[in-house]
Amino acid sequence: MNKLELQKKAVEVRKGIVTGVHSAKAGHPGGSLSAADIFTYLYFEEMNIDPANPKDENRDRFVLSKGHTAPGLYSTLANRGFFPVEDLLTLRHTGSYLQGHPDMKHIPGVDMSSGSLGQGLSTAVGMALAAKMSGKDYRTYCLCGDGEIQEGQIWEAAMFAGHRKLDNLVVIVDNNNLQIDGSVDEVCSPYPIDEKFAAFGFHVISINGNDFDEIDAAFAEAKATKGMPTAIIAHTVKGKGVSFMENKAGWHGKAPNDEEYAIAMDELGKAGDALC
Repeated sequence: MNKLELQKKAVEVRKGIVTGVHSAKAGHPGGSLSAADIFTYLYFEEMNIDPANPKDENRDRFVLSKGHTAPGLYSTLANRGFFPVEDLLTLRHTGSYLQGHPDMKHIPGVDMSSGSLGQGLSTAVGMALAAKMSGKDYRTYCLCGDGEIQEGQIWEAAMFAGHRKLDNLVVIVDNNNLQIDGSVDEVCSPYPIDEKFAAFGFHVISINGNDFDEIDAAFAEAKATKGMPTAIIAHTVKGKGVSFMENKAGWHGKAPNDEEYAIAMDELGKAGDALC
């Protein structure tokens, strides 16, 4: 898929995020929107997956360690064909399989249930190690939040991954510098993130995580890196694509009202039209 097609898909993913959270009257749009380009690239370009066979033992694995950004993952999975896009309207509704956090038992395409921050990377490391031990070629990708990496378990998992030289593992940090309580550097600074991962034996790449050229180059570099895991530090804009949500910590976990929803969808619609 070329850059223009990826950009168009990312707009549709963002529409699905806003639609789902608005319908739920709850959820986490800010970090879902910041990571929408990463989600889009992974599922439409990078990963070896098949919506018709979501449990294929040879598929690439993805763990959403920052599980609260499920609206971003769900919208991507729906647009990729794992389940109907219309089901995004049932997000967080009683009886819906699209719960507030990913559920591997009920949602096609979800490889790991997540939501308790800090735990997803440990699972991804286990998946990558399992591939090595069983002689499988699949790769494992894990998306973490920059606020999430304040959790100590992240660094235990990183230490293990580096020690085991898991070159089939790619960790992406969505570095939008905002978490629920404010800016990451003021709440509990994890910086310098790149130097920390490097100290644990990772090959580190820093990019603009909302630029598909840089995303493409980073994943190609990760795939070419042997003998060590890769960490991609993706500098992104919280709420990317919706003007009134961009760089606003208040949109970490808040749903738009009807008026805000209309404005957001109008902006995204115009963004999509501009790409045609």
